[in-house]
Amino acid sequence: MVRLPSALLFILAVSAATSFLPLLEAPAAKAAATGTVRGRVEFLRDQAPTERRPQVADIGMPGRRDVPDQRAAVVYLESAPRGAFEDRAGPTVVLDQKNENFVPHILAITVGTSVEFLNSDRTYHNVFSLSKANSFDLGRYPPGRAKAVRFDHPGIVRVFCEIHSHMNAFILVFAHRHFAVTGPQGEFRIDGVPPGAYTVSVWHPTFTAKSESVRIPEQGGEVEVAFVLS
Repeated sequence: MVRLPSALLFILAVSAATSFLPLLEAPAAKAAATGTVRGRVEFLRDQAPTERRPQVADIGMPGRRDVPDQRAAVVYLESAPRGAFEDRAGPTVVLDQKNENFVPHILAITVGTSVEFLNSDRTYHNVFSLSKANSFDLGRYPPGRAKAVRFDHPGIVRVFCEIHSHMNAFILVFAHRHFAVTGPQGEFRIDGVPPGAYTVSVWHPTFTAKSESVRIPEQGGEVEVAFVLS
């Protein structure tokens, strides 16, 4: 066995130790800055709800049903920014049926999400869709039951009830997570948008879609957008 001089062993030990110093002293990578697109959608005219078709079971019964929210809209980025496809989790959300209405009337989800159609009414329902993106027919099921559908393709899915013709809802399925459904006052907020230039669009089942161009600066921050639908 060849024995190395003690001086050489000392030099090799010091060199090995100092070679790890950059790794130990390197600062943690700084998280990339992101921005927020926020604003408000204003409606200049109201939308009349769909008229309910009378039924034999209604005879002698008080006419009670909820009116769907016709002022909800979906605001989204036209193109997906970098990193938009990192989260591919498929959660489950509920689209309820109450007083012969879908609640909420407009639902926005990501690809891979399962929607549970809960029947909270006192009557049977039969949820179906003929949309090309995701067509299905759940058949008739009684109060208190729920049936689920997984949405694997982006697009607009219009949902109906085969028993109650006045019932309808919209499910917007996105291939990215940069979207928001407007609140009671038309407000919206899309967080986590990387720096860059984007086209922000608003969708409503009745009004014509509109778009605006925005830019998120490199340091992040908030950008405001206002839409007026008439």
